[in-house]
Amino acid sequence: MSADLFTSIELSEKTASNRVMVSPMCQYSCEDGDGLATDWHFQHLTSRAVGGAGVVMTEATAVEARGRITPTDLGIWSHEHADALADITTFVRDQGSLPGIQLAHAGRKASKTRPSDGSEPLQPDDGGWETVSPTGEPWPYDDEPPVTRRMDEEDLAGVQKSFANAARRADKAGFEIAEVHAAHGYLLHQFLSPAVNDRDDEYGGSFENRIRYPLEIIDAVRDVWPDEKPLFVRISATDWLPDRDSWTVEDSVRFADHAAKHGVDLVDVSAGGIHPEQQIPDTGPGYQVPYAQRISEESDADSLVGAVGGITTPEQADALVRNGRADLAILGREHLRDPYFTIHAAQKLDRMDEIELPRQYLRAF
Repeated sequence: MSADLFTSIELSEKTASNRVMVSPMCQYSCEDGDGLATDWHFQHLTSRAVGGAGVVMTEATAVEARGRITPTDLGIWSHEHADALADITTFVRDQGSLPGIQLAHAGRKASKTRPSDGSEPLQPDDGGWETVSPTGEPWPYDDEPPVTRRMDEEDLAGVQKSFANAARRADKAGFEIAEVHAAHGYLLHQFLSPAVNDRDDEYGGSFENRIRYPLEIIDAVRDVWPDEKPLFVRISATDWLPDRDSWTVEDSVRFADHAAKHGVDLVDVSAGGIHPEQQIPDTGPGYQVPYAQRISEESDADSLVGAVGGITTPEQADALVRNGRADLAILGREHLRDPYFTIHAAQKLDRMDEIELPRQYLRAF
């Protein structure tokens, strides 16, 4: 019998009650640039767990202060950050969902204002900071970007240590899943993509060299992350830059094989974000699902695959699982519109017997 949206899924030694995952979605809601979770983060994440999602993932959570996209980003670079997240993980688990954290570093896409303020580059005098990247070329903003410094050996070691320390804190805070963010043009994607990575050392040039540092980060996280807890990696399947040497779906298939050998349990497949000149072919329903399907079908590894991008209806989410296109249906904006998507999907698909409703809400259903 084939799996469907309400079939449980084994993730390492953890079990998600269904195949719905809340996608990481930046909230830009930390106060005073401190990176600490607030009441907003609590309600945002826990309400989706009340809504029945099998996996609830935090937004991109910076492993160090200079890895934030904006000063209002969530962080986990200290024990105080972990403590601020602990109540969230407890509540999410109490609802029967698996709490996950996306460990992130923005690289040269850091030091910006939040999108509601225009995503403008921030200079140090305005509360910004120097960014780091595999290249010394800054993100090609329309206006003057902050200075970007090419990472040296000390930077490489420091960021790797920051990811490992963040994973340790995430474990103690009660997260059940860790996801390494290697997509959307942020630091690890910058290493992967030849459209950005112009290094001539062991971390640049060939495919094997460009994947080296992201795999070292995965190793650093896997080494401290408990064996029984699953490790995900989010990738951009393609740079959407057909007019130049860039990261392709074929590269992603190869990378998935390597990631599995380094302890990754699931590849979370997104796309784009590396350059403002990207050429997005279509943004219709499920527009990124074919990338997840190709990685699932063409990879030699046994890693599971999650699909994201334009998934908005219960029927659509259920079909991609039933048809074997992906193992998880990962919904972002639809969860903003409907925190109770999974409960409503169970109603629509006549699967209410497969979901445990909060006793406080039984009278509504």
